[in-house]
Amino acid sequence: MAPGEEVNPLNELLQPRLNEGAVPAAEVMALGLYHPQHGYYRRKEGPWGFAGKDYYTALDLGPLLGQTLALRLEAAWERLGRPARFTALEPGAGRGWLGRDLLNAVSGPFAEALIYVHRDDNPAARHAAEAALAPFLQANRARFASETDPLEPFTGCVFSNELFDALPAQPWRWNGEQWAREVLAASGPEWQAADPGEAGVWFAAQTDGLEPGDGSIWCEALPGLVRELSRALEAGLFLAVDYGESADRLLAKGADLRRFKAHGVDGLWHEDLGEADLTSDVDFTRLAHVLEGEGLTSLSHMELSRWIRTHAPLDAWGAQWMGLPAPDRMKRTENLLQLTLPGMMGSRFRVLEGWKGNEG
Repeated sequence: MAPGEEVNPLNELLQPRLNEGAVPAAEVMALGLYHPQHGYYRRKEGPWGFAGKDYYTALDLGPLLGQTLALRLEAAWERLGRPARFTALEPGAGRGWLGRDLLNAVSGPFAEALIYVHRDDNPAARHAAEAALAPFLQANRARFASETDPLEPFTGCVFSNELFDALPAQPWRWNGEQWAREVLAASGPEWQAADPGEAGVWFAAQTDGLEPGDGSIWCEALPGLVRELSRALEAGLFLAVDYGESADRLLAKGADLRRFKAHGVDGLWHEDLGEADLTSDVDFTRLAHVLEGEGLTSLSHMELSRWIRTHAPLDAWGAQWMGLPAPDRMKRTENLLQLTLPGMMGSRFRVLEGWKGNEG
């Protein structure tokens, strides 16, 4: 180590494991993101935004995602028969900006029924959300829930934005004869032959035939989280916005882990542990399969750009924006283009929707 160079505490914690043998990539990802003291998602300063930050989300571009979400939730409320209480739970809620934009967009009887629940134990997220949601917290239209507290049954919606891509995931590759998993060895990352178990059965069922180089990611924690969230939802909408693709497309492209740091993206997932974000594509086929097993129906997923064009009254919004000052009108237009034009953010995300329970 060079003089003056700081010791990475997670590397120090990992070294005894590496001395005994290679560590699966998913375990390294879990350590880097969720270690109680040094994990990336346990830091006091948030990574979201532009200058000096690691990445931005659709929420940094403007309120249109939240406004479209408001329309989908109000439609779900209508479908349920307009219950007096409609709980909107957001796990992995981050800064609370999506909840803020949602609450700002609703009005009338639906606004009176809607209660937003922010669920995220990230200290930076909680601090930012307290500011973003302050007027709604004071009016008892929003509240916080800890990830360690059991969820009480409710009617309404579970929605998330970039939640499932942050779950620890294990990359696998098929070399033409056997499966190998990516690991971190003392000399660096490498691929080692291993039995994929349930993951191998799933991959094989998603393709007509494996080719050398095919591969995907396997998220062990996915069923448990989906089960926890969906079982608390007695009736209503389950909606997830995330990076990802269908299982067959992920296999064909060889999905793996990504590192986000200072707005750069690469595959160096083993570097800067605790100081960089680590993500993976979401297998939307498997997510829908797990939700179906929990009793959800009408499951489908599509590009975020198509979802916006399908559900948002773009012509009406455009007419409303004409009355705004020029700078505000330009910001709304740029927000819309980012979410709907090919090759922009809207084409890199997908939205999954599913339904649970009886209609009102």
